[in-house]
Amino acid sequence: MGRIIAGRYRGQRVAAPASNATRPTTDRVRESVFGALISWLGRGSAAGDEALHGVGFLDLYAGSGAVGLEAASRGADPVRLVERDAGVAALAGRNAAALGAPAAVSRASVAAFLLGPATPYDVVWLDPPYDLGGDDLAEVLDRVVERGWLAHDGVVLVERSSRTPPPQFPAVLADV
Repeated sequence: MGRIIAGRYRGQRVAAPASNATRPTTDRVRESVFGALISWLGRGSAAGDEALHGVGFLDLYAGSGAVGLEAASRGADPVRLVERDAGVAALAGRNAAALGAPAAVSRASVAAFLLGPATPYDVVWLDPPYDLGGDDLAEVLDRVVERGWLAHDGVVLVERSSRTPPPQFPAVLADV
């Protein structure tokens, strides 16, 4: 079980799957990522629940939804959680409902979801399973860009094991 670190849902618990099907992003990593993201947006002086106001947040490989729900707690809207495992997606939905968070859950594989009609998001967060190969991850990143899931001036954030090579980003992202 994790907790929301900041914003309107600060301190509230987020249930994690009972199985080892997911690998939750730690509180420390979430705190660091959101601190950097808020700084990048130039909103360091904003109140915790307004720091991401108006920012669309797409959480691919969402698991329990903790990262996307952290974004919602800080004002992000819309927030979309994408999880392929039916039980874990249902848990993410229950977590969002328990918080009253404006987060929609899509039960689909990331590959299938990205083939659907695109809505641009300001932040696209990916925390894929460690066993997802580099070529597969590169294909997902290509789809995010090519199909219009990333808003103009948006950012893509990828969490990977330090034991895996860095992902191959599409040229349009690598030039930044």
